[in-house]
Amino acid sequence: MGVPPPPPPSVPAGRLLSRQQSVGKLKKSSIMSSLFRELKTKLEGSRLQFKLSSRTKKQFGGSAGGKEGLAAFLRELTKRSPFFQQIEEDAKNHAKTILELKAAINSFQTKDMTELIKFQQHMEAILEALTDENQVLAKFEDFPIKKLETIRAAAALYSKSNLVVSNLKNWEVKSPAAQPLNKFDCYFTKVKEELDAFERTKDEESRNFKSHGIDFDFNIFVTIKELMVDVSSNCMELALKEWGETKGANDAEKKANKNLLWRAFKLAFRVYSFAGGNDERADKLAKELANEVLCGSSSPPKPQTNTPIFHL
Repeated sequence: MGVPPPPPPSVPAGRLLSRQQSVGKLKKSSIMSSLFRELKTKLEGSRLQFKLSSRTKKQFGGSAGGKEGLAAFLRELTKRSPFFQQIEEDAKNHAKTILELKAAINSFQTKDMTELIKFQQHMEAILEALTDENQVLAKFEDFPIKKLETIRAAAALYSKSNLVVSNLKNWEVKSPAAQPLNKFDCYFTKVKEELDAFERTKDEESRNFKSHGIDFDFNIFVTIKELMVDVSSNCMELALKEWGETKGANDAEKKANKNLLWRAFKLAFRVYSFAGGNDERADKLAKELANEVLCGSSSPPKPQTNTPIFHL
């Protein structure tokens, strides 16, 4: 067996795009109508429609042997289908490459996420050439479909997480503060929901990855949390800057900016709770911002019912 061709050039980490495809084998159906519909969608350019008459049923063995006769008829129909002929040709023409890929997937193990992404890209470059991936791979005995799916899932998870890291590193926080604050609030909520959902299945996913030779680097989630704190700190810093510029403003403008401080503080606390802590800069800014909200002659915005008291 030859050596697989070298993987394609890797995409820079910050630009990796997740790619998820269904690779499960087609499910067989015992329902006749479903089988007919499936065939009709698979026959390229074919609008073949037929109806089994009583004579045709008799030809295929009548009601007693109808299933066997129909199966034989469908097999013959399949052989004549341009689509399924192409499947057979793909299986034949790409047999050597697919067998090499099969061996490569079976032996693949890594704890290097860059290597994981490169291997996944290498797989896709091969499988993209197939007319129907599921149909062709099903013709190769014991092809490691589950491991292929796991490699894709792990690569997609890391690529998506890496994209979040890239977004946070390049997050712009500039005046007026309300705009980046609103934008980051929405993005933080979305990412938090996704990570919280993953945390509920993390142990199971980790075991699945390891059972297929992938030692996933979960430290990327720590990096995401640290960057969330950085962006939150930038929002607090800008809110404080704009608050300092309102000394000569009227009461309405001061009140609006104080409300902005309060919103920035609440978001900072949500990020703090999600990340499990603050760095020195975030802690300092949070204390300063809280002090600005609580001081002054005007009353600070009252927290909603059941809002926790913040002890920093």
